[in-house]
Formats: sequence, C-alpha cells, structure tokens
Amino acid sequence: MPASPSTARAINDRHALNLLQERGPLTAGQLKQLTGLSRPSVADLVERLGDSGLIGVVGESGEQRRGPNARLYGIVADRAHLAALDIRTHGVSVVVTDLVGTTLAEASAPIPEGARSGPSVERAVALLEEATREAGASALHSVGVGAPGLIDPVTGVLNGSTGLPAWHRDLVGVLRERLPATVLVENETNLAALAEQRVGAARDRDTFVLLWLGLSVGAAVVLDGSLRRGASGGTGEIGFLPVPGTKGLPSATECGGGFHALVGSAAVTALAAEHGLSARAAAHEPAAAAHIRAAARALAPEGGAGSARGQAAARFLDALAGRLAIGAASVAAVLDPGCVVLGGELGEAGGAALADRVAARLAALSPLATEVRAGSLGGGAVLRGALLMTRDAAQDEVFAARGRLG
Repeated sequence: MPASPSTARAINDRHALNLLQERGPLTAGQLKQLTGLSRPSVADLVERLGDSGLIGVVGESGEQRRGPNARLYGIVADRAHLAALDIRTHGVSVVVTDLVGTTLAEASAPIPEGARSGPSVERAVALLEEATREAGASALHSVGVGAPGLIDPVTGVLNGSTGLPAWHRDLVGVLRERLPATVLVENETNLAALAEQRVGAARDRDTFVLLWLGLSVGAAVVLDGSLRRGASGGTGEIGFLPVPGTKGLPSATECGGGFHALVGSAAVTALAAEHGLSARAAAHEPAAAAHIRAAARALAPEGGAGSARGQAAARFLDALAGRLAIGAASVAAVLDPGCVVLGGELGEAGGAALADRVAARLAALSPLATEVRAGSLGGGAVLRGALLMTRDAAQDEVFAARGRLG
C-alpha cells in the first residue's frame, strides 16, 4: 500500500534533516542528488522545513552563479539548547551546546570527597545554571548525564552502588524535578564507548569492547552496532571479574579482589612505584595516567629508551600489559569482539606503546584474533558521549514533531 502524501512528505523531510545533521549545510541541488527527489519536491521540502523553523539559509556555496541552488541550508542550531554532564566521584563537568552540537559554554568544579549530598547537588545544579546563562540559553531542551554505577535498562534510574557518593543519584532526581527539560542518564563507560565509536578510535568497528581505565575499571560491549546493557544494566562490570594475581575474591559489595585490584588507578600507581617511576599528574587526572604517559614517552627515541629510566619504563608497561591482557582475554573468550579499545585516561595515556604490548600478551593467552587499540578521547569521552546521546535524542524529538505536523 503506497504511503499517503502527508506520510511521504514526513519521510522526505526527516531524510533531508538527517542528511543536514550528518553532512552539515547543503544546497538544494545537493539535497536533490542525495535524496533522489525531483527539483520541485526539494523546493517544497525546503519551504516546509524553513516555515517550520527547522532549517534556514546559513550561507552560499562556492558556485559562481547566484540563485536558490547556490544557497546553503542548515539546521537552525538555536532551535534547542542541550547540556551534558559528566559526574565523577570527586567532581562534575558540564557543557552546553546548540542543537547541532556546537559548544556554547563549558565548566567544571570539584566536589570534595565526603561532602554532604545536599550541598554537592546544589553545587552541581548551580554549575549547570551558570553554564546555561553563559551560553545565552533561556532554557534547556534536553540534558544528558554520564555517571558511574548501574542504570536500570527499563526505568533509566541510576541505582546506588557501594562506594559511590549519594549525591550522584540525588542529582539526577533533582534535575528531573527542577528542569522542564528531558533528562537522560547513562553509564559513563557506555557513553565513552559511544563517543569512541562515533568520533574516536572505534569509528570503523560495529563490534568491539571498550575497557574503561580511569580511577575505576569498567567495560562497554558493542555488538553489531548495538550497545548491550544486560538484564540489570550491569554488562561490563569487569572490575568484579575474579582473576589471578589478586589477594582474594570480589564480593557482591566489593570489587577489591577482582580485576579492579590489578588495573585500577591505585593499583597502577603502586605498580609504577615498584618500578621506581614517578610523575606529576595534571589537574583532574588520575595519578596513574601520568605514570603511564611518562613511561610511554621514555620509550620514544627522543626519550632515551636505552637509559635506565627507559628500561624501567619498559618493564612497568610490560607488567601492566600483562595485567590488562588477563581481563581482555576473559572478554575475548566470552564475546569474541575482534577489537578491544583501551579507553579512559589510562588507555589514552598509554597510546600505542601500551596497546601493542597488551595485544602481544593477549595473542599468547587467546586463540581468538583480537586487535587492541588505544582510545583517542581519554576521560573526555564520557562528556562527549553524553552530548552525542543528548543531541541524538533531542533531534529525534524535534524532527519527529516536524513529521507529525507534516
């Protein structure tokens, strides 16, 4: 049964909006070529979307001739304002953007360990409000939050986890109560995987596992292009994985005896000290990331790889790679992802020097061919992923509203 004229118009409008989202501003001629529509149909489409306030003329193409086809049409960026938050154990970061993702304001603030939930929540909310004002936005359409812990896949509720500050869960509730905006919540590691897949180290992969290496340890599983969350939202809680080399076993409330005990930031810092290495961490960076980065630099030709420090750095990275390969081998044995991305601040800091070592040790542990890559976005992947999630949801809602009107 053929689509009705109104349905066909809505489908064509959404297709054009998706093209403008993915490719940026386009001329009417380019829209005609990409959609396969006739020139009159494209003209009607451009007029409809322009009248609805979703697109507008944003410039002219490089063509010499003037006329409608030389005009560049783009999504009206200020049709909606969005925000993304990355909430960590010791602080919060915020970015406010327009509908196409252009950053308008960003800010971050520490929240002291052990601080009471109420003041911590108010500090985070105030930071978001300050960034929103700086961006010149009167209101937010959607807010995306990246947080550690389990996100219930049915309700979207952030479940409390042992060891995580109470203000994390309280903040999400307060945002939903106070803001007229849609508030979305996702696990930080899942968001990092989204960012690495869309704009980072896994852009050419639709199946991979991201190992999150920061203050804590986690994993995100992407199979056939889809993020897998599990029945309780706990897919990727690899910090609880029982592994050799620890002093005990993890429990339902404590991952100290699991994989976390081998490759968490504190464990990596201790391993660096065992090899006589030290480094100064940058602000808001896990100390372990500084040790790994310094070791990787020491192995570069200009870093004096043959020196005593270079040899110590090599031994440290070899030892760390051996630990990481244990977790990667467990993941490969169950999922066979073909690719493991070492994400987070520690994965980015190690770069190819660490990733290549992990790949070599993984090849000795597993018969399954598994590529190992260093993440390219570091700790910023969470905020980037939260923004991508929020932008996708907001555009879906705005574009769908256009479809209902059409």
